[in-house]
Amino acid sequence: MLRLFVLLLVLANAGYYAWSHGLLAAYGFAPASQNEPQRLTQQIRPEALRVLTPLDARQIESVPSPADSASASVATSAITSTATECLQVGLYNEEQTLVLKEQLTKVLPAGSWALEAVLEPARWMVYMGKYSSVEAVTKKKAELRGMGVSFAAPGSASLEPGLSLGNFKTQADAVTELARIARKGVKTAKVLQDRVEQKGQRLKLASV
Repeated sequence: MLRLFVLLLVLANAGYYAWSHGLLAAYGFAPASQNEPQRLTQQIRPEALRVLTPLDARQIESVPSPADSASASVATSAITSTATECLQVGLYNEEQTLVLKEQLTKVLPAGSWALEAVLEPARWMVYMGKYSSVEAVTKKKAELRGMGVSFAAPGSASLEPGLSLGNFKTQADAVTELARIARKGVKTAKVLQDRVEQKGQRLKLASV
């Protein structure tokens, strides 16, 4: 049961991570448009982070809500896990890691969890936008289909309304793709940095 309580915390944090990184923008759930430095300073408030106690968990379970169910569903898809190994979640900065470590030490036995250093690499995107309206995006999608060029939502509220024509680990790879689709007739796409390199800690929990 204790691991279940910690899993609730993990799910909540993963749901927030998905929301704050614009992963839910296509569904109408996204933070206000902001630049990268602002986003990095407005992540999870470490002083509000805590592990649920058994009493807290029972109180939450006794009052289910649609919003909680939706958050849990999104969070589940954001967690990297296997059925027999472990759960992994988060990219926590130094301050958040200290708070999380203190709380986990109080409620979980040694060896049931671990924090490991993670380097989240930079990411580059071939992007088209911003457009003046949703209708303009719909029109552009039809043009791209006719050219045989794949596309997706950009995944960030600050890039909406717009289209992603691919994400790449290096700027060089993105430029190569831009040249390729230009030969198909795409003229207004550009390469931009979608995510800067980030260092942090990832929480690993024994499987439940």
